[in-house]
This record gives sequence, C-alpha cells and structure tokens, in this order.
Amino acid sequence: MWPENGRDFCDDAVMADVMQRVLTLLVVLQSGKTFTGEELAARLDVPPRTLRRDINRLRGYGYPVETQPGPGGYYRLTAGQTMPPLLLDDDEAIATLLGLAALGATGDASEGSIDDAAIRAYGKVDQFLPKRLRPRVAALRASLETTPTPAPSTSAETMSTLAEAIAHERVVVFHYVGATGNATTRTVEPYRQIHLLMRWYLLGWDLDRQDWRVFRIDRMAELTEQTRTFSPRPLPTGTGADYLRRSIKRNRQRVVVAIDAPMAAVADAFALEDADLTATAGGGTHAVLMLDSWQWLLPRLASLDADFTVEEPEEFRAALRRFGARLGRL
Repeated sequence: MWPENGRDFCDDAVMADVMQRVLTLLVVLQSGKTFTGEELAARLDVPPRTLRRDINRLRGYGYPVETQPGPGGYYRLTAGQTMPPLLLDDDEAIATLLGLAALGATGDASEGSIDDAAIRAYGKVDQFLPKRLRPRVAALRASLETTPTPAPSTSAETMSTLAEAIAHERVVVFHYVGATGNATTRTVEPYRQIHLLMRWYLLGWDLDRQDWRVFRIDRMAELTEQTRTFSPRPLPTGTGADYLRRSIKRNRQRVVVAIDAPMAAVADAFALEDADLTATAGGGTHAVLMLDSWQWLLPRLASLDADFTVEEPEEFRAALRRFGARLGRL
C-alpha cells in the first residue's frame, strides 16, 4: 500500500525528471543549430511523441521553437533567445514578486544598493516568466502598495564581493566606521553574512585583533578581496546568527514578561526587538527579551492594552512600579 503521500512523492519525482529533460533540450537547441526530430529524440533518449510534448512545453515557457515538418524537417530555436524564463510555479512567482516589493521598501534606494536593485528587478521580473504567468504577476503588481521602512541601504556590490571572498576563503580589507564614528581599516577573514532586524552584518575573524568580530555591512567602504587565503576556523557558536545575537546582547539585560495577549499581537508590538515568544495556556504569551533599559518596554506594552507581569529582573519591576505610581498621581 502507498503511504498517505506516496503519490505526491511519485509525482514530484516524475516532474523533476521532466524538467531536467526539458532543460537538457533547451541547452541543445541554444547551440543555434538545427536538429531533426530523430537527432533530438536520440540525444534525449526519448520516443518522438515525448519529444513533441517537450517542444510544446518549451513553447509554453515562452521559447519560440521553429518547426519545419516533412522531409528535411527540423527544430530550431529562434536567434536571440539565450536567457531562459524562470521556471517558477504560480506560488513561487508570487513569492518572488512580494519579496522584491518588500526588499525595495527598505533603505533609501541609493544607487547600487540592494533595495535599489530590488526596485528595478520588481519592474522586470515578469519578462523572465513563462507567458502564462505574466498576466497574473502584472495584476499582482498593480494591486500592491508598500510603505518605506527606515533601514540603512547596503551595497549590492559589497555583499557580492564578500560572498566571493567567503566562497574562495580569501581575506578582505575594508574601511569601517563604528557606532561611535571612529574610522579604522580592518583586515578580516570573512565567514558569514547575516541578516537580523533590518540590518546586514559580516561575521569574521579580525586578524589585527585576533578575535571574532561582527561588522555592519552598510558601514563598510573601499572593500577589497585579497589574493591571500585562509583556512576556515570553527565558528565560535553553533551558527553565525547565534554569535551576532550574543554580541548585540552583551551589554543588555534579560527581561521576562508574561503578557495577557495573543502571541501574534505581541509579535507585532515587539517587531523590532529580538524577542523569544511562546504561547501560553489561556491565550497569553511568554516573552523573553534582551533590553538596554526598562523604558523600552513602556510604549510596546502600552500599545497592547493588556495585563502583564514582569517576572525578571527585579530592578525593572521596581522601576515600572515607580513609574506607575507617578501616573497614578495625574
């Protein structure tokens, strides 16, 4: 007997084989030569009927495949079609467009930034989709509006250079402006590019300081990839994101709050905080945060308009009681 989803596994495998075969056919046709049906069928090791179906699939994806029937007949891809359409299904195409829209709404769209590139790609993506998806994507684009999200723009070229340096295990050198405005030149073994709370960071081994460091990528300038290579060191924590969180929270206090509000509402209120949320019985939420001061809690808890209990630390509890007493005297 098939497992409950056995048919799905089978269908996925068959579709993967079909797509692999169609892509192989596309590579052959993009050579610019003409091929008889017998030649193509032999190359793909398929019967003529399957070949005709695959040709029709390519046409459905937007490739103009010319056919000359009869004796001396051939198949040929029209000249100039070298960029294949993205082989996306409907949901993937929609997710791609929404992702570009969301990314384009961050930053200041400065020239060469990732958000600027996303805005430009947002207006072009349907050109690289199969014809059947283009009307739906165009309709989706016409239905969307995004509001700007304040965040620093990050250079697409910088992130690309860092990616290559990480892949080839090459040292990078860059000018860096820290949070206090102090400018330095850093020589670093790059390991990971990490996204957290609307910021992109680089985790790397600082060769001058002989220690792990995290750098805001938007604060880098004059980045160069060196020919000097390095042997990867074991990461200081399980993941780069773990180390980044630990670094950011180094001078913060752990705050635990029980909130009488649904987790979705609490997540909205603390959207810009690195909060660990757990739903509790009765529809409440258990929140663990790392904060600089108790004042950070006030506007977020006030927006929820729900009962809450600060479980720790005690100094936060005492400060909130004093503030509550002042409000009571109004």
